[in-house]
Amino acid sequence: MTSPPLPGAFEGETITRRRLMSATAGVAGAAAGAAIVLPALGFAIGPVARRQPVTWQAIGPPAALPTSTFVRRIIQTAPDLGSLGRLTIFVRRRNPRLDTEPTDRWNQFIALTSHCSHVGCPVGFYDAARSFVCPCHGGVYDLRGLRTGGPPPRPLDRFFTRVRRGLVEVGPRYSLDSRLRRYDAHDPGEPLDGLGRYLYPPRLTTPRRPDR
Repeated sequence: MTSPPLPGAFEGETITRRRLMSATAGVAGAAAGAAIVLPALGFAIGPVARRQPVTWQAIGPPAALPTSTFVRRIIQTAPDLGSLGRLTIFVRRRNPRLDTEPTDRWNQFIALTSHCSHVGCPVGFYDAARSFVCPCHGGVYDLRGLRTGGPPPRPLDRFFTRVRRGLVEVGPRYSLDSRLRRYDAHDPGEPLDGLGRYLYPPRLTTPRRPDR
């Protein structure tokens, strides 16, 4: 027993011209929609996944930086924000007796952020105590930026440094675990020891580290 012919179909046809035209119109509509939506989506998501450029800022000659204490310098972390984008950092020359982690061209000078790794409060350096202290929740760090007391989950973040044209330059910020191993810059409150390095991946916009 043969099945009845499809309405509007010629003998032997399995699809009507109306269905074919409808399917073609649907495909064309989907392609047109994708042509509009995908570029807009890429425009919206692109900046979220785009790495920030690597910038270097001169902070003075090497001779102006001691080995036994820190000096304060101001760098610009967000040029578009003017004075709001300025950050105080603490800088000294590397001290072989104190800084026992592996040395390379990027850490001949120790440049520490003034933002506590707990919630980002500004820390102060107290030369008499040889320590950094956060007034918000009592975080304490030593001369290497390692936590010695309080709730901070990791050492103070550092900045890559180099010498160009007779001046010390400060580059991208990076984070450290308790063994002073480098990681891409992380937000406050994110530990990097144990499972922390896997639970808190860095943001996609983090500038590319020059040591890679």
